[in-house]
Amino acid sequence: MQPSLEAANVSKYFFDRAGEPRRVLDNISLTVQTGEFVAIVGASGCGKTTFIRCAAGLIPIEEGSIKIDGKLVTGPATNRGFVFQHDSLLPWRNVLRNILFGPEARRDKPQVMEALGASLLKLVGLSGYEHHFPHELSGGMRQRVNLARALAIDPAVLLMDEPFAALDAQTREIMQAELLQVCVESKKTVLFITHQIEEALYLADRVVVFSSQPGRIVADVAVPFARPRELSRKRTPEFLDLVDHIWRLIERDVVAAIRRPASMSA
Repeated sequence: MQPSLEAANVSKYFFDRAGEPRRVLDNISLTVQTGEFVAIVGASGCGKTTFIRCAAGLIPIEEGSIKIDGKLVTGPATNRGFVFQHDSLLPWRNVLRNILFGPEARRDKPQVMEALGASLLKLVGLSGYEHHFPHELSGGMRQRVNLARALAIDPAVLLMDEPFAALDAQTREIMQAELLQVCVESKKTVLFITHQIEEALYLADRVVVFSSQPGRIVADVAVPFARPRELSRKRTPEFLDLVDHIWRLIERDVVAAIRRPASMSA
């Protein structure tokens, strides 16, 4: 079966203030199979956000290639949905109109959009909130709308860049559990960026570990826990042992990132 996402020997450069190239990603090769949930973790500045933005087609790569559903990524396209850290909802559109922004832009038939909107509202647990506006929603509810909007275009791959980072700890845990349920029901392929090792291990089938300066893959860890996963899984010895294993892989980079000037982050 053709993978949903395939990155081959991807390298990316940024330029410093002196105009000198700085390698941010170095020879990244990663395959995500259809229906798989893969998380990327690493220290700040390791290039994980840069990589997912390259996969989204938001920034170009200098070397290598990225394919989504067998098609070369050369710019943004509807075969991938992107969920940002901040919800970026349109404040003048209600929940339903925000969710259906993509289908409206491609001029889907009204009856098709009506059915799609109802199903997505149910999927993310927001039935009855379709006429509310973003300012009337909690942070967790806004991110559910953000997720539904990404799903509305029926992407081959869902790209998520720290979507729960701005939420409080309790809401974040609930959203993690809800995301797992949504992924089971929608059968979507997911590439997920996070700083939290616990979040990555709870959500993903595999956790890919990036090193820093430049970003390289140093480990690809299969998560052995069967689904469905309860939040209590995070407190088991087996889970905590895996957290410690991944932490040891990135600890030196995390310490270096704390001491690094903010301008060096990627």
